[in-house]
Amino acid sequence: MNEASQSVPLRLNGLLTEAGLEAVDSVLAGGFEAYLSLLLRWNARVNLTAVRDEGGILSRHFVESIACARALPAGIATLLDFGSGAGFPGIPIALCRPEIAVTLAESQGKKAAFLHEAVRTLGISARVHSARGESLLEQFDCVTLRAVDRMPQAVKAASRLATPGGWLALMTTGEELAALQAGAGPAWVWLKAVPLPGSAERMLSLGERRISSPA
Repeated sequence: MNEASQSVPLRLNGLLTEAGLEAVDSVLAGGFEAYLSLLLRWNARVNLTAVRDEGGILSRHFVESIACARALPAGIATLLDFGSGAGFPGIPIALCRPEIAVTLAESQGKKAAFLHEAVRTLGISARVHSARGESLLEQFDCVTLRAVDRMPQAVKAASRLATPGGWLALMTTGEELAALQAGAGPAWVWLKAVPLPGSAERMLSLGERRISSPA
C-alpha cells in the first residue's frame, strides 16, 4: 500500500512513530482527520497556509504541533496562541490537551473565520479572539508563538500576556532563538531548547516567567 492510499490516521501515526513520538488514539486521530479535511477545503479558496498538500500538512504542521502540545508542562489551564493563523499550534494543543482552555488570537478576518469554523466543527475547548493578540487585557498560563509576522516584536508583546510563573513557548529556528529569547526580556528563565520533528533547524524553546522581577 502506498502512502497516498493510506488513511489519514494511519499516515499521522506513522509520522509520529518515525519522529519517536507516541501514536494518537482513534478518537484523537479522528479529530485531526476532521481538522485536515476542513483545512484543505478552506485552503482551496483562502490562503491559510503555504503548505497545501496533505502530506506536508501532516508532517510539517500536525506532527510539530503535537510535539509542542506534549512538551508543555502540566498544570497549564489557559493558553494563548498568539497570531494563530490556521490554528498551529493552538488547535492541536486543544485536541491533545483538552484540560487547557485555548484562545486563538488572529487579526486577519478570513483566517479568524476559519478558526471559528474549526472550533465549532471540532468541538474543542477554544475561543477565537478576532484581533491582534496584544489587544487582550487578560493574562494566560502559557503563550505560544509559531511563524508569526515580525516575530521579535511579537515575542516582546506576547511576553507581557503570560502570568507570573507562566510559560512562553517559542517554535522557531536555532538561528533566531537567542535573539527571540533576549527580546522577551530579563523576566524569563529558559529551559534547554529541544529539536522539533521533521527539521534539523526548528526548535521548541520553553521559558518560565519569574514570579518576582530580576534585580
